[in-house]
Amino acid sequence: MKDSFFRSMTWLHTWVGLLTCWIIYTIFFAGTVSFFRDEINLWNQPAIHNVQAQTDRVAAQRQQIIKGFDYLNQHAANSPSWRITLPEERIPYLVYGYAKPKEPGQRRSQFVNTQLNPNTMQELAPFVETKGGNFFYRLHYQLYYLDAITGRWVVCFASFFMLLAIISGLVIHKRIFKDMFTFRRNKGVRSWLDAHNLSSVLALPFHLMITYTGIITLIFMLFPYPVLTNYDNGIRGFFNEVSPNNNVTNKAQGSADMLSINTILDQVYTKWPDADITRVQVSKPNMAASTVTVLVSPKKALRDQAPRLLFSGATGELVAQTDDELSNSKALYESLNSMHTGRFATPLLRWLYVLGGIAGCVMIASGCIMWAKRIRERNKGKASFGLQLVEGLNLATIMGLPLATCAFFIANRLLSPTLAERADKEVAAFFLAWCVVAVMALLKRDRLQWRVMASINALACLSIPAINALTTQGNIVSYLLNKQWALFIFDALFLLFSILFLVQTEKLRTASSASKKTANSSTNHKRRQKA
Repeated sequence: MKDSFFRSMTWLHTWVGLLTCWIIYTIFFAGTVSFFRDEINLWNQPAIHNVQAQTDRVAAQRQQIIKGFDYLNQHAANSPSWRITLPEERIPYLVYGYAKPKEPGQRRSQFVNTQLNPNTMQELAPFVETKGGNFFYRLHYQLYYLDAITGRWVVCFASFFMLLAIISGLVIHKRIFKDMFTFRRNKGVRSWLDAHNLSSVLALPFHLMITYTGIITLIFMLFPYPVLTNYDNGIRGFFNEVSPNNNVTNKAQGSADMLSINTILDQVYTKWPDADITRVQVSKPNMAASTVTVLVSPKKALRDQAPRLLFSGATGELVAQTDDELSNSKALYESLNSMHTGRFATPLLRWLYVLGGIAGCVMIASGCIMWAKRIRERNKGKASFGLQLVEGLNLATIMGLPLATCAFFIANRLLSPTLAERADKEVAAFFLAWCVVAVMALLKRDRLQWRVMASINALACLSIPAINALTTQGNIVSYLLNKQWALFIFDALFLLFSILFLVQTEKLRTASSASKKTANSSTNHKRRQKA
């Protein structure tokens, strides 16, 4: 019975892992990159490279908001909504934005944003159109070109398979503590198994947490029935109760002058004396039904939704607010969402998230390669269509995603700033590079092809800091001297990955040479025996 259960769990672990491993790898890869979403946004916008972080950022917020209201009243008095986005620790610039009236058939209003240097209050050079880190964030949780709902369903099913693979892997792992310190080099399939075990065990708590909480983030799509049963308006009714809503002022008619924002800010600072305001949103400005929503950073609290206060813009009355004390169920949901996104993370903890994500990528990649090598050895070098497909998908995914990422950043620097739909063309460069690798992988999947792709990836990674230095006013040396750590680390990481791909290229070359020598010696030995 015990052996039968063990074999069943082994079969389950193998197949639930293999069937979705390439989708899961993409999700892990994009999610890991997304932990530095703000830093990617910074690198993608050369206009803000020299904007220094404010030393008195929180103290300056009141004046920035007041000036923002004056600016928006002057330039967009009849706009349907305003938005003031204040600098944060990882976002150094200030934004005053307003919505244009909707065009017929338009789903959302187009926003016009003015970016300013918060230290000088001078308008910055025009931003280039780019999706930046938000592209990887969207790729992570709903894939990209798929319909949003379809993409999320695919991610959900892949996450369930991942959770099953982790649990079944834990059940069949007999030497979990010993494998934390075991890695045998140059042992063929055994080395790949050690890499799979080591990356699995060392980051096991992270893998369990990030997979389970990822499912929780989409829990209302997976299990909507309790909400549909208890609320007349279904999920919308639930979120209207959870979030502050505009039930008080939305029936008011006619125009009305906006109350001084100072009056509203006095109430905010009375409630939260140390408030770190992240955004101020105004709906229907200069109307009797206007509302002013003030969002405050939760700082290190395990809350996914930012605390907020909602005021009447005409009277200054507090209309609604988020709960100061969450119920047990709401606190659990908020904390699980916050743990998945890592929004509360300090720089050190964010790096631990990234290392956990890299370990997840290594775990998935090593498992895929190990399976293919085992089957090839079992078939004595003969490859069925299924094995060829797996080997091709391994090469396309594991080597294609890094090259596609490089293509995305190279396109960001080389595409003209005035190019129409420029952001979409950056994304197109990503998927085009990935498709090229996929076609190459399906045509040829041997060790030489892996070596070629490693060489190309090394060159692509090396080109990013080089192209950045040629197309902007900064480079990795100036970033280091000026203590622009986010930009320096960005370029340094690509240099590091370039070195790692060069090492991989050399390893594949020496392994190929060793295989040829072994094959030649075996052939010569057979010839001597025949002679």
